[in-house]
Amino acid sequence: MSVRELVVLGTASQVPTRHRNHNGYLLRWDGQGVLFDPGEGTQRQMLRAGVAAHDIDRICVTHFHGDHSLGLAGVIQRINLDQVPHPVAAHFPASGQRYFDRLRHATAYRETVSLTEVPVLADGPLAVTEGYTLDAYKLSHPVESYGYRLTEPDGRRLLPTLLAEHGIKGPDVGRLQREGVLDGVTLDEVSEVRRGQRFAFVMDTRLCDGVHTLAEGADMLVIESTFLDEDVRLATDHGHLTAGQAARVAREASVRHLVLTHFSQRYNDPADFERQARAAGFEGELSIAQDLMRVPLPKR
Repeated sequence: MSVRELVVLGTASQVPTRHRNHNGYLLRWDGQGVLFDPGEGTQRQMLRAGVAAHDIDRICVTHFHGDHSLGLAGVIQRINLDQVPHPVAAHFPASGQRYFDRLRHATAYRETVSLTEVPVLADGPLAVTEGYTLDAYKLSHPVESYGYRLTEPDGRRLLPTLLAEHGIKGPDVGRLQREGVLDGVTLDEVSEVRRGQRFAFVMDTRLCDGVHTLAEGADMLVIESTFLDEDVRLATDHGHLTAGQAARVAREASVRHLVLTHFSQRYNDPADFERQARAAGFEGELSIAQDLMRVPLPKR
């Protein structure tokens, strides 16, 4: 059975708190697992969330600030220690290659797994699989940062009434799906386009074109909201978003499920982020991320 969900491993910005670990997010996409921004303590959070090294097929790092990348060393070594049986791909800004190299080889260990480095050089596609295309778009932060987007190919949704009109039932339905035509009836005549799901991951950034491109039409948008709106000047100065800014992006992009995360330790009440997101006009599903929560992608 296919599963598509976000497993939240950590939600703190800059420093961890008593209740929030450094960043870490695993996207389960059918049989694939994409790990985003493994900060310090990610291995421990994986254990608590029931995530194994075998679940990781791809690692995506937005930028090389410690709260988004210091867990790389442990995660990579764990992948090798557990002898993960499949190759793992790693994506990160090409300008941070020296940081990736240091983290990958931080200490001595035995390499047993094929880890393929695919640095991000510019906006555009990074990988194409049967289940999705992975794209990256540049963000605006004091160090080079990229957001990521998974897009499922469009499919077809069969319409029972049209199948019945053409007398197609039982095993013939499967045959039509496989071959595209059955006794002169085409698949297009008895189905409609089912738009593929879209998942966007946006971390440390000011408002910029990349934020809007990544968010456009997303079924789920995971986005930083480090500050509350009253601290918008701090947000802009340090290359971050406020809750209201993130929610307006989601509203304008017709996002279905908004997940706010990456919260500054200066705030004590998570409900403030929800109030400001709603005040900004976002009316879709809204989650204020908490460590170890699981968020299913909206049903297609």
